[in-house]
Amino acid sequence: MKRRRGEAGTLIIKGGRLCGAAAGESDILISDGRITEIRENIQATAGMTVVNAAGSIIAPGLVDMHVHFRDPGYLYKETILTGAAAAAAGGVTTCCCMPNTGPAADCPEIINYITTKAKRAPVRVLPYGAVTVGQNGKELTDFAALKAAGVVALSDDGNPIQSEQVMRGALRKAGENGLIIISHCEDAELVKNYAVNDGRVSKLLGIPGRPAIAEEMMVERDIRLAAEKGARVHIAHVSTAGSVDIVRKAKAMGADVTAETCPQYFSLTESEVLRQGANARVNPPLRTEEDVEAIIRGLSDGTIDAIATDHAPHSKKEKSRPLTMAPSGMIGLETSLAVALTYLYHTGKLDIEKIIALMSLNPTRILGLDAGEPVAGAGTPAVGAREPGTGAGIPAVGAIADIVIFDPDEEWTVDPGRFKSKSRNSPFAGMTLRGRVKYTICRGNVVYRECRM
Repeated sequence: MKRRRGEAGTLIIKGGRLCGAAAGESDILISDGRITEIRENIQATAGMTVVNAAGSIIAPGLVDMHVHFRDPGYLYKETILTGAAAAAAGGVTTCCCMPNTGPAADCPEIINYITTKAKRAPVRVLPYGAVTVGQNGKELTDFAALKAAGVVALSDDGNPIQSEQVMRGALRKAGENGLIIISHCEDAELVKNYAVNDGRVSKLLGIPGRPAIAEEMMVERDIRLAAEKGARVHIAHVSTAGSVDIVRKAKAMGADVTAETCPQYFSLTESEVLRQGANARVNPPLRTEEDVEAIIRGLSDGTIDAIATDHAPHSKKEKSRPLTMAPSGMIGLETSLAVALTYLYHTGKLDIEKIIALMSLNPTRILGLDAGEPVAGAGTPAVGAREPGTGAGIPAVGAIADIVIFDPDEEWTVDPGRFKSKSRNSPFAGMTLRGRVKYTICRGNVVYRECRM
């Protein structure tokens, strides 16, 4: 009998080492979307889908808490379905969409559009709602209505909230509604529409740059405002050594703050702009080697809680414009795990379990996606969580089967022409990375299988 879309049957994963487990391979039996058995030598029977994971690592599916799918409004860049396909190819089983769409996701009608379309996606696509109407930084949206429609957090990402009064009120109101605000921290007066970091490269190019202090002042402001209101705040895409230090000190003082960074900020520097031009233009910009080292220290010591991609698709025509006129942003869903393994694991900076925690368990906990039932190694469910999610650690019997299977050692050359994403704007194009996704399983369904040509 042919299964309906989204309806999981029985699947067996043969071999593979469970992330976080001691050496040795185990088989995993999955039925109706959940893990039902883990042991050696489970026998496959007629009708089972068999996944060969020998030589690979089996881990909880990744949770990317910062993507831009451009849908509605900018479908020539990306759609919910093409973005979700890219996520599956990168081992991501849950991704959360920023609201800077056209129109902005600032009302239940737009959220309903996203959640309805997401039902056809191969992975879970969860919406964020805008903090302010139209993301104009002035009038707060109806947080309660957005939450009822299904948003999992709030953000004006792409349009940092400049008014202290508006941000202060938003943090208070978010706390009252049990929501977290994800803050894009840049002072608009200092960064304007500048294309690169304020430093050596901006001087070589003879153009103004975005100074580190523009990020750092806003990070400190939003942490202090959140503390005053007893609210939670999550700092998006941390890029500077100063921001890492501010978050570290705030946590030591008991502030309820979490933070993320992106693969580009622990792997690339501002020099990439000289080689790749607009393809290396992102907001916040690529920084210095010292900033890269500080980001890695922050990941290692727990100051930075999560790795997210800030997947930001643009068309080839847009990215072909001169550096100062091209839009900022890069795609990252199909390279994020490989970049993390290449620059963090294979350099001896972090172990695989820590990387999976940063890319799966921690985002799950920050957003409260566990819902009080066992998921793939997530541990203690989040209080007040709203629906099942994924976690990191050793997959457990009874857990929802959101899984990535990857070879941590396989080398491959990044070819955006083979990406599932609609867009190709990756600064990692042509680079050799080490670590490759073999399978992605979401709710017990194989949604991605590596296919070599």
